[in-house]
Amino acid sequence: MAQPQRLIPDTPPTARTVRVMLVDDSLVVRSILERIVDQRPGLQICASVASAQDALDYLAREPVDVVVLDIEMPGMSGIDALPHILARAEKARVLILSSNCVEGGPAAIDALALGASDTLAKPGRGSFSGRFAEVLTERIITLGHRQELPAAIPVAERRAPAPSVLAIDTAQPIECIAVAASTGGIPAFSNFLAHLDPRIGAPILLTQHLPDAFMEFYAKQIATMTTRRVRVAEAGMAIERDCIYLAPGDAHMLVVANGRRHEIALDRRPTDNGCCPSADPMLDSVADVYGAGGIAVILSGMGRDGAIGAARLKGAGGTVFAQAPESCVIWGMPGAVAKSGVAAATLNPDAIALMLGSYLSGRSKP
Repeated sequence: MAQPQRLIPDTPPTARTVRVMLVDDSLVVRSILERIVDQRPGLQICASVASAQDALDYLAREPVDVVVLDIEMPGMSGIDALPHILARAEKARVLILSSNCVEGGPAAIDALALGASDTLAKPGRGSFSGRFAEVLTERIITLGHRQELPAAIPVAERRAPAPSVLAIDTAQPIECIAVAASTGGIPAFSNFLAHLDPRIGAPILLTQHLPDAFMEFYAKQIATMTTRRVRVAEAGMAIERDCIYLAPGDAHMLVVANGRRHEIALDRRPTDNGCCPSADPMLDSVADVYGAGGIAVILSGMGRDGAIGAARLKGAGGTVFAQAPESCVIWGMPGAVAKSGVAAATLNPDAIALMLGSYLSGRSKP
């Protein structure tokens, strides 16, 4: 069985106070949320505002750890404001709190695709106490103490080093395509998939950073874009051609060889980068099982998840592609791969898909 990267034990969060901003046009809702948050030790309301513009004005002056953001507001909606909030407060995490965010629903997926860290459905006004208050404060604390990741690089400052030689062996059959994505990765993967030649039947493994509750909905969303079968990965599941396997939100997805059969394995141990699911164990396993037949595609996302596994796949003879900075929401994950020198090419997602088409012309694996 393939070995994932070095694993570390859980570490307790620090005891620092988490600064929370509330953004909701309802004074009643903000007042209720203020009481809930203020009663929880370790949380502090630093601002409570009625509009997205007020939130942006505050963020220009003061630091915030967690922004609790409504979607439906007069003027600029929460969805429209989200990219601006993330750009204004690069270290802040955003929790979308809206009645539109039914668990696993399309509004929640849209928010997560734009960079929200989590979503929670807003209850009726008579149901804010009890279990909801506990869930809300736990999520705020989790987000506030989450391992700090490198700040996003402004687009104007992003520079992708161009490889001196396009090191792609198109005579090598594509046996597996492993995709890693986080913030901004949902639209990037859609773009990649839309331009991928349907004659490329190699299985696609996708690790997208999303909470587990959203994976089934996201799998259904992907299925509307392709004729490939789309499945949320389960342990022991056979890996077959013309299929897409989506890592569950609570485990790393690995591929293992069982005789001539390739199967999914799941690993729930924490990784150095703190991500779950993490792309590094997935890419490690692809390197071990497929070697030169493995392709890695590293799409938009914050942090460095995938950089270690991509280097291992490159060392095993596989080929690595990274998304170009100009099309990324955050050029963190693909930037780490590009700067390390293991990427054969740094391209937009559609161009990566078209590049894979050069592996055809009778070279596809029977």
